[in-house]
Amino acid sequence: MYLPITQNEVRKLGWDKLDIVLVTGDTYIDSPYIGVAVIGKLLARHGYRVGIIAQPDVQSGKDISRLGEPRLFWGVSGGSVDSMVANYTATKRKRRSDDYTPGGINNRRPDRAVIAYSNLIRKHFKNTKPIVLGGIEASLRRVAHYDYWSDSIRKSILFDAKADLLIYGMGEKAIVEIAEKLSSDKDTTDITGTCYIAKEKKDGYLDLPSFDRVKSSKQAFAEMFKTFYENNDPHTAKGLCQKQDTRYLVQNPPSPLLTQKELDELYEIGYENEAHPSCRKQGKVKAVDTIRYSITTHRGCYGECNFCSIGVHQGQTVQWRSEKSILNEARRLTELPGFKGNIMDVGGPTANMYGFECEKKLTKGVCRSKRCLYPRICKHLKPDHSIQVPLLKKLRKLPGIKRVFVASGLRHDMVLADRKHGLSYLRELVSHHVSGQMKIAPEHTEERVLSTMGKPPTGSLLTFHELFYKLTGKAKKKQYLTYYLIAAHPGCAESDMYKLKEFISDKLRITPEQVQIFTPLPSTYSALMYYTEHDPFTGKKLFVEKNIKGKQNQKLIVTGKERRSSRSHRKH
Repeated sequence: MYLPITQNEVRKLGWDKLDIVLVTGDTYIDSPYIGVAVIGKLLARHGYRVGIIAQPDVQSGKDISRLGEPRLFWGVSGGSVDSMVANYTATKRKRRSDDYTPGGINNRRPDRAVIAYSNLIRKHFKNTKPIVLGGIEASLRRVAHYDYWSDSIRKSILFDAKADLLIYGMGEKAIVEIAEKLSSDKDTTDITGTCYIAKEKKDGYLDLPSFDRVKSSKQAFAEMFKTFYENNDPHTAKGLCQKQDTRYLVQNPPSPLLTQKELDELYEIGYENEAHPSCRKQGKVKAVDTIRYSITTHRGCYGECNFCSIGVHQGQTVQWRSEKSILNEARRLTELPGFKGNIMDVGGPTANMYGFECEKKLTKGVCRSKRCLYPRICKHLKPDHSIQVPLLKKLRKLPGIKRVFVASGLRHDMVLADRKHGLSYLRELVSHHVSGQMKIAPEHTEERVLSTMGKPPTGSLLTFHELFYKLTGKAKKKQYLTYYLIAAHPGCAESDMYKLKEFISDKLRITPEQVQIFTPLPSTYSALMYYTEHDPFTGKKLFVEKNIKGKQNQKLIVTGKERRSSRSHRKH
């Protein structure tokens, strides 16, 4: 069943008023891949009457007023992607398309959507119920942060949106506790995984450098970010306070991780795996093609790549669903209209992180002195793909299923590090689960660039490349490796891109057509590097390409279409 999006649907359910109204920058797709659907269905399971307003027109009150004012609170999300990332390329050009909008035209999601929607609510509902922010846009912008699109340090989005509460991270525990406390008129300031605004800082919480300080001093901003980043683990994190003007942002410690039982229950709620019928009438929603017949097996990532926001939002500890839960979802997919026997993806942020974690981290939290995978795989992690192979085999054998693909990217270094089961796992994928291309993400080949990215050296890449094609040959299949590559990351000069081009031409024998230009995502180490032009781990100054044409040329060097200029062979 879909959550209601119109008053007519509310009345059909026999409701006179909603408890909670969720506002999102995406169209309404009822899928476990979509945060607003998961949160809405979870609240409904707890007995709350929930409605959704998808992509409201910010120029009028027609859409935002459609469901009336909720009894408890408004929940506001920019959608599945930060709205500035959704609306602009890395070179700050307006994107023409949006996979989460009916018809695919990017004309429904406002810039800084969380702020725009909060202002819209306040405009049309004076002195309204609390506004609670959530989703990745709010999560990544919860403290003072560098904003690439304005090239400035911005306040917490909680201040700019003039909202009441902000949920960071995945949010399931926090949102239910907020609903329970608001329905009982209880104080909400002690809920883990949330931020709020206070007149005074909170005793026992760490004091971050003030907004005024971090705005005027790059060194202070770097100090602030280090403390912020180190306090994201539920086992070890302390609460944070940051003065912004005359008041304080207060960030409570993170919510505890979901148990496997709790994670499984999120997927047992029941989803339509389709856009709401009213949304489909407006046009095809391209995102549905990717997620409708796919299965999420786990969340979180211990890769901690410096340019990636997954660790900051989903967490650095991997949580995985039970085999039973995954198989049950696969059976449900076979019953969906239009299912032709193919599960398009079984994976997560990184496909082969399913089923194992560092035992020390699970009980004591993340290490501050080292990372799980960089500069090498920690001896305490112990990659083990043995759980994944039987899972994939069982999925293939289910009635109604013809093929099961693993389309999510792999950490190739982890496959090689698993001496017991890595080879059998890769053989299983190559033989049965590759839909033409297997995705891996070396990102670059030059050691000094890889070090700023937090990525491993190229030795494992070449070994994996050889092994993949050897197994593919034995399987007598036409399958290829697809490589994610990044241009213009902090520390990367044009000379590095020429070396990358030479490496992939000589060693990998490819000319890639798709190379991403680096985007500084809020609250990531790479954004910190971009803004400060220093390596926060060594203190050394970095070359950072900030010229748009220079960024484009770095990309074109690798794709073989570079613009020749006096800059072409400049070294930094």
